[in-house]
Amino acid sequence: MPSRPEDDGPRLGDLSEGEILRAILVRTAPGSHTLIGPGDDAAVIAAPSGTVVATTDTLVHGPDFRLAWSSGYDLGWKAAAVNLADVAAMGARPTALLVALAVPRDLRLSFVERLADGFREACAALAPGCAVVGGDLTVSDVLTVAVTALGDLEGRRAVTRDGASPGEVVAVAGELGHAARGLAVLFGRFRDGETPIPVDLARLAEGESSALSAQLRPNPPIGLGPVAATAGATAMMDISDGLALDARRLAAASGVTIALDRAALGDDPARALAGGEDHALLATFPSGILPPGFRVIGEVRTRGDHDLLCDEQKVDVSGWDPYRDWDSASG
Repeated sequence: MPSRPEDDGPRLGDLSEGEILRAILVRTAPGSHTLIGPGDDAAVIAAPSGTVVATTDTLVHGPDFRLAWSSGYDLGWKAAAVNLADVAAMGARPTALLVALAVPRDLRLSFVERLADGFREACAALAPGCAVVGGDLTVSDVLTVAVTALGDLEGRRAVTRDGASPGEVVAVAGELGHAARGLAVLFGRFRDGETPIPVDLARLAEGESSALSAQLRPNPPIGLGPVAATAGATAMMDISDGLALDARRLAAASGVTIALDRAALGDDPARALAGGEDHALLATFPSGILPPGFRVIGEVRTRGDHDLLCDEQKVDVSGWDPYRDWDSASG
């Protein structure tokens, strides 16, 4: 496997905790809501609305990412993006991230530095004003990145999954199925393990490069979460486990049936339904209300025999479940 810049330099096991933390903290950026940032026992974050939205997500080497494919920068970007999307799905604006790292001793310091770069630049690109404000560092045989994200509703109401009503439209912001296509490229064309075949961009066909980017460095429409809430979204959630599974969750929470239009799901409706990790925003709106950035993909109906239909047919496909899909994902 070709050497990457982050494969060089000292190993974490040869450094003190203080040296590692200093290398990370010098790469963080100040957040616009941060009153007290990294370096103390806890951070202090402004919450002008008086309400804080909080979420957490953990990425573990193996089921969630592979070092043969993801650079430190990729991993930092993705770990930030997936948490920012959950905050946005509540209609809030992300304000801060807390990052806990469990790292193997033989990991290079340069990898962790690039990880910090990915966090910083993802926040700058996806949620300006949000920043990493603290966290924790420990040793583990398995590289694990746990992130807690905070957000501010700025006076808006939180948009939950249980507010959809019959007669409303179902809409989405963001791409569907692209991350799943990228994952299929990784498992089909490249390998990790004892004889790794690293990602070679020169071997990618047209369209595969963008799909790979959607998988390794997702670009969810974070800013559209608050836009949807202001426009009057009645229910909303982040599509992390596939449209079919997540639409069922929204339908169950709201006690309704969601009927999707296959023609509105793009060039590969099957992948759009089953593929996970898109981190698009799924929302319902009263008829006649559709903010910019969202497109209609179906309608909300009274609960019937099924909670999810596509072109009037029951949808049998599910989505990503790490407990059920571990064996297939571990390739």
